Amino acid sequence: MTLSPETRLVSLGRPGHEEDQPLNPPITVASTFVGRGDASGLRTYGRMSSPTWEPFEEALGDLEGAPVPAVLFASGLGAVAGALSLVPAGARLLMPRHTYPGTIALARDLEARGLLELEFFDVDGSNPLAERLASLAPERTAVWLESPTNPMLEVSDLPALLAETRARGVLSLVDNTFATPLVQRPLESGADVVVHSVTKYLAGHSDVVLGAAVPATEELRGRLVSHRTLHGAIAGPFEAWLALRGLRTLAVRVERSQASAAELAARLACHPAVETVRHPSLPSDPGHETAARTMDGFGSVVSVCLRGGVEEADAVIAALRLWTSATSLGGVESTLERRHRHPGEVASVPERLIRLSVGIESVEDLWADLEQALASVFPQPGREADSDSAPGAGSASGQA
Repeated sequence: MTLSPETRLVSLGRPGHEEDQPLNPPITVASTFVGRGDASGLRTYGRMSSPTWEPFEEALGDLEGAPVPAVLFASGLGAVAGALSLVPAGARLLMPRHTYPGTIALARDLEARGLLELEFFDVDGSNPLAERLASLAPERTAVWLESPTNPMLEVSDLPALLAETRARGVLSLVDNTFATPLVQRPLESGADVVVHSVTKYLAGHSDVVLGAAVPATEELRGRLVSHRTLHGAIAGPFEAWLALRGLRTLAVRVERSQASAAELAARLACHPAVETVRHPSLPSDPGHETAARTMDGFGSVVSVCLRGGVEEADAVIAALRLWTSATSLGGVESTLERRHRHPGEVASVPERLIRLSVGIESVEDLWADLEQALASVFPQPGREADSDSAPGAGSASGQA
């Protein structure tokens, strides 16, 4: 019986259907496991294995189409570090210019220590990846892909790029955090490892910090597990249990937040205070055709540049009452931030760019709050901001 991803999200990683057994896998809190004295057991010590990790790892591996379970890490950046540990020493690592800043910072650190050479390329095609790969030795090359990119929302043709890396024998690592396995599954197109910040959509409730790497082979999984064990980047049992519980509702959360993100992007694109909007659902978006052809959705993140400058962008954020000014994304609540408030943001990201992570609230309530905040900073002739009509009126500015 072939089950849909929506059904597998609910059914994977559960104990067997046995009378009087728990419906959900329990939390096992243990640092040490009983052995025979010869270290031949499967667990031995809590840094090596935990029965509370395994249900989540099995579920995510299945959802991504992997033949082996995922490998759970203590954080998204821990998973990134695990994936980058697979890059051959001294190899050239090709990476999109607008990759997540934490990943760039880690890659730069590895470069500074002489472990790899970092090179950026543009997703828009001005620096074609295929042409660059043709000039490099495949055994000393690796490619990091992120699509859509954070926070510019550029969309790569992952099937085409991964077909190229696979044909050339180049190691390919893909951050699939923004899309989730419901929207795209890079392993099916030939990726070697897929990485997730589990903190975001997979857990989905802004209450855990976790990461995961999903390998395409048992050999790669063994290397990732070895890295996790040696570097101690292990997940706590309670966090792993919360992540699995959050994963159960991923389909309904993504369905709702994607639909709302598309609606809000369309309305923002028509607003006179807005200069540019990036969301792949928009027919005018540079990534629309590629996303429509290669993805099963358009994601729940919207990036906006308002007219004016940083001062106006910050003023709009301060005027919001339902949306919460916060970093991270993928939770049930809608959050936003001006990305350049972080010193490590990529220089080519506009300083006034606001990244919106759309949650599962009523889209009309979300729009009403955005509209009143925009009107308070960019008043339109014949329209006045109604300070009492927005949702959550009277609450502290910027707080949900």
